[in-house]
Amino acid sequence: MGNNAWIKKNTFHFSDFKDLNYLVREKKRKNLTISLCLPTLNEEETIAKEIVIFRSELVLRYPLIDEIVVIDSGSTDKTREVAKAFGASVYIADEILPDLEKQKGKGENLWKALYVTSGDIIIYIDADIKNIHHRFAYALVGPLLLYDNIKYVKAFYERPIAGRRKTRPTGGGRVTELVVRPFFSLFFPEMAQIIQPLSGEYAGFRKIFEEIPFPIGYGVETSMLLDICEKWGLDVIAQVDLEKRVHRNQDTKALGRMSFAIINTFVDRLEKLGVIKTQKKLLTKMIQYKIINNEYRPDIFDIKKLERPPIIDIPEYCKKFNIDQGTKKND
Repeated sequence: MGNNAWIKKNTFHFSDFKDLNYLVREKKRKNLTISLCLPTLNEEETIAKEIVIFRSELVLRYPLIDEIVVIDSGSTDKTREVAKAFGASVYIADEILPDLEKQKGKGENLWKALYVTSGDIIIYIDADIKNIHHRFAYALVGPLLLYDNIKYVKAFYERPIAGRRKTRPTGGGRVTELVVRPFFSLFFPEMAQIIQPLSGEYAGFRKIFEEIPFPIGYGVETSMLLDICEKWGLDVIAQVDLEKRVHRNQDTKALGRMSFAIINTFVDRLEKLGVIKTQKKLLTKMIQYKIINNEYRPDIFDIKKLERPPIIDIPEYCKKFNIDQGTKKND
């Protein structure tokens, strides 16, 4: 493929999939089921609207989604109560596969969602979207239903940054442009065609998700793309323009911590793929500073460098989904 061949062939706009009756027919013709997963941690302000829109438009009006599942990290607000009241199935991450050591992180929620959802296709959507619209779900499953070669779909969009007086129309995706895209350009330039590799909205076939590991924290989106591309090639991935996404923005220090975790994951993947060889084990503590009583004090952020194995390696998962562990990876 040429430098831009993939982006021309595998990039779509949400309006390409606006015929929801056609999507429903294709879903039924292919005998597929679809689960929507919303990972949450203290999202009571936005979770109700998301569930109402997805349920009214894509469960009741157009039967595209078969279940809406919330996986909660242990919210201290009323996220779980609100989600239940509006019709979602709600799970606490720690209570899923309880015999495993408990971990915290977005990747942990996404991984455990595979155990409690039932769909052939899983849609993951962040729960903090302020301008939520049902296109965030139907546009992600559109390519999966209409193109047999596509197995995983990423969202991209304009990400306005809210200032004190007005919202700037551009400038979001700072970690992508400062960290991930430079790494892709250095080592996997074909993957630089993925416009927003860190977007929290994506969908894919269960058979893809169950065969890749999930870092428990911020590195999950990066590792997911690298692993899917390595295992099945870039052509199984597509991206869809959702135009605009409004959510709460994080400060620079928080983005620094996120970047640190992503870089750690990226270097780890590079080594596993044999692209580089590090001379010593990567450290897991990021050193930042804060001022206390006019003194600079270290503010240490320690990432848990842990990833869950492909869930198809978990006996409880195989038992629940009637997978023969002896033949599972030859399917």
